[in-house]
Amino acid sequence: MMAHLATRLLALTALVLPLAVAGPAAAEVRLGNNVRIGGHDASNQRFDRRNRGVYHIHEGRPRNPGCSWRSDGRGGRVKTCHLQRIRRH
Repeated sequence: MMAHLATRLLALTALVLPLAVAGPAAAEVRLGNNVRIGGHDASNQRFDRRNRGVYHIHEGRPRNPGCSWRSDGRGGRVKTCHLQRIRRH
């Protein structure tokens, strides 16, 4: 019984230790040429953990259309865009 418990504890430690040692993954998103979000051109933009982007796509006309940069309160900024969907037929 004790050997089985020790084996389980060792296996759990082997699974958890690499996760605890590994730091957060650094991710960056680069939007290349001809990228469209809701029918609007979003080409050549870069977002990472300090500069984030939030796009709200509205079916009708949004109250405050357009994009603006705002502080996220953690030392970064957020590009918030309120866009009307462009239907292409």
